[in-house]
Amino acid sequence: MAVVVQMPRLSDTMEEGVLLKWRLGEGAKVEVGDILAEVETDKANMELEAFDGGTLLKVLVQEGQRVPVGTPLAIIGEPGEDIEALLAGLGVPTVRRRVEPTAVEAEPAKPPGLEAQRVVGERVKASPLARRLAREAGVDLAQLKGSGPEGRIRKRDVEAAISAPRAPEEAVRPAPETQARPAERYEEIEPSLMRLAVARRMSMSKAPVPHFYLTVEVDMDKVVELRESIKDMAGDVKITYNDIILKAVALALRQHPWMNASYVEGKIRLHKQIDIGVAVALEEGLITPVIRNCDGKSLGQIAREMQDLTDRAQNRKLKPEEYTGATFTVSNLGMYGIEEFSAIINPPEAGILAVGAIAKKPVVRDDQLAIGYRARLTLSCDHRVVDGATAARFLNEVRRLLENPLSLMV
Repeated sequence: MAVVVQMPRLSDTMEEGVLLKWRLGEGAKVEVGDILAEVETDKANMELEAFDGGTLLKVLVQEGQRVPVGTPLAIIGEPGEDIEALLAGLGVPTVRRRVEPTAVEAEPAKPPGLEAQRVVGERVKASPLARRLAREAGVDLAQLKGSGPEGRIRKRDVEAAISAPRAPEEAVRPAPETQARPAERYEEIEPSLMRLAVARRMSMSKAPVPHFYLTVEVDMDKVVELRESIKDMAGDVKITYNDIILKAVALALRQHPWMNASYVEGKIRLHKQIDIGVAVALEEGLITPVIRNCDGKSLGQIAREMQDLTDRAQNRKLKPEEYTGATFTVSNLGMYGIEEFSAIINPPEAGILAVGAIAKKPVVRDDQLAIGYRARLTLSCDHRVVDGATAARFLNEVRRLLENPLSLMV
């Protein structure tokens, strides 16, 4: 009996997906476990697995099409099986019209070079990254021919246009002064699925979650010394300041379990496992790969795992279990020179730590003016779970560990 393959929910926040590519075509034999297609979710590009065997009788969604979760994608059944009733139930037209031969006037040949031009007003299909590159380089997307599904313009198409030799420019003629129409003052870009998910989740957090913020300045002199002394000991892995901060946060969470908590449906969950999410910026949004049991791992283990997760996050190869279920999150913008900021809590977690840049500053040491390394940490808290005193004790423990980093090596 024929079965309908639907767009699955491949992440906890997924509302819709893009069918990137069919791995099998109509008429192909399908075994249970075969990869039918590749799907773009709000977090990663994932493979769509077959849960039923048979023959791929009908493909209902074309490559490049974005559809909601639950949308019928294809039908699998026995070879030659009648699926017209099933298609009718899905609202797919099944009546085949007989095409009468008609005399058709020969279409005049198009002048060379016009194949890539589109009809005025036709929407240009392009990836968000391709649009951004084109906008920055001043490339008109309407003049490009896309290499993606249904002519979708990809990053490489824009890069090819940028690197292509240009004809000598004519003398610049002064343009007549005209008032720009509203439509020319901006470009509307369709947000990526990841950007939509970020917008939805942050709106879920900022409005209903009563945030409060605490900030401390941390003496990072010994952290800088520690990193310099161990950076050659870790072999093939590079231990970053963020890895050291993650370890300090994990040990502090062990001492202050109310910060390793979530507010879910009117109840507070105190998590027994310390799983720290780390905000990673991608071209199309944010993702938070998770270091599981972070408090029990060495700096080298954290560094290796974080590097692997970051690399695969940037290639959108993370599995859902690798970026969901964090109990606390760290967001670091220090590498961008940001000294201090406040992060929005990733619900349902009780807190998130925003890490600023480590910078040299004039400091007072033994009543003398000196130069030291300092960083500012800002803790965002859910007031439904913790109060200011609890959060302050946790943040002071993070500071104590960073100012005595040898304790992180134990």
